Amino acid sequence: MEPHVVNNLEKHRYEIFIGDEKVGHADYSLRPGEIHFVHTEVDPAHQGKNLAAILTRESIEDIRRQGKAKIWPVCSYAVRYMEKHPETHDLLLRPIEEAVAACQIPRPDKFAAKHGLKLNQ
Repeated sequence: MEPHVVNNLEKHRYEIFIGDEKVGHADYSLRPGEIHFVHTEVDPAHQGKNLAAILTRESIEDIRRQGKAKIWPVCSYAVRYMEKHPETHDLLLRPIEEAVAACQIPRPDKFAAKHGLKLNQ
């Protein structure tokens, strides 16, 4: 069976299924004109099947089709995926380098305060 991805609007996450079994999801938060990917996970029993990449790719394509929001990847997986796929960069809220740098900061709240930045939470 081929995996398929659906947007669960009620739970604010994209979910990936194999048949009727949910095998992973990507949580997001919404702001006006923005979608922040905050967490991606795949059931350990299904890891190694490229499901996180499929989930992320299909989620981004859904956002592209809607044409209503820019993406800010907070989740390390989403950051790495978008970093490796420059064809997604037109959907970024800010340059990918900023997402990579923020992802590597162990305490983003302290970093933001030190540099006078406002975290989108």
